[in-house]
Amino acid sequence: MRKSAGRALSFIYFFGCFYTLFTLPVHAYIDPSAVTYIIQAVAGVLIALGAALTIFRHKIFKFFRGKKKDKEEESKIEFKDVQE
Repeated sequence: MRKSAGRALSFIYFFGCFYTLFTLPVHAYIDPSAVTYIIQAVAGVLIALGAALTIFRHKIFKFFRGKKKDKEEESKIEFKDVQE
């Protein structure tokens, strides 16, 4: 318990010193419409990736399980030929 508290305090101390020594004052303004545009772009990319994943999920799953499934299908085909 003491080690974790000591580590936490040393991390906070290091982070505080790092933050105060290596930050620069910047007088900048980000327009709210620019932030909204960025959020819309990220949301559009995520929605497009989700749609692509949904559309091609059967092909993706077949790619990852393809070799195992092909061997099972071959054995079923051979078994069907034996029964006839």
